[in-house]
Amino acid sequence: MTILVLGLIIFLGVHSLRIVANDWRTAQIARIGEGPWKGLYSLASVLGLALIVWGYGAARPNSMILWNPPDWTRQLTIVLTLVAFVLVAAAYVPGTRIKAWLGHPMLAGVKVWALAHLIGNGTLAGVILFGSILVWAIVDFAASRRRDRTARVTYSAGTLAGDAISVFVGVIAWVIFAFFLHAWLIGVRPLG
Repeated sequence: MTILVLGLIIFLGVHSLRIVANDWRTAQIARIGEGPWKGLYSLASVLGLALIVWGYGAARPNSMILWNPPDWTRQLTIVLTLVAFVLVAAAYVPGTRIKAWLGHPMLAGVKVWALAHLIGNGTLAGVILFGSILVWAIVDFAASRRRDRTARVTYSAGTLAGDAISVFVGVIAWVIFAFFLHAWLIGVRPLG
């Protein structure tokens, strides 16, 4: 469990710099340059993510069971993760109404993904992992929206075509992950 917590501290810590230490972050980028900053940021993110995967994989089999999720939570998790994949796709597809509405669909997708997995996992390791990510995503989404309002950031209105592309890309990515990659990477077959 220690490795999982360490990974979460590193990964979420790096991704929280803009929330808790934006002036320091800006000063570091000015001091060392954007390229080196992105390199260090990426290195810390990959290290944190690797520790999370390793730590969760090690903690999951022997983790204390806090509750046994009812069978219906499995179907809810499947539906919510599909929504999460579409939201994440909308963050990268230009000109979506989804992005115009949410501003930060990637963070919204992470919130939905974490909530979905929290609902379907009643172990202590699951609560630590998905609960931490959910809390971080809620705080980061609120901070990002507040930053947008302060800076008067606006997003283009978007089009139905952009939304359709987001849905298509999100569904395809979800199918690939749910049917193939999840079992290979995580060791769990979400669809049986």
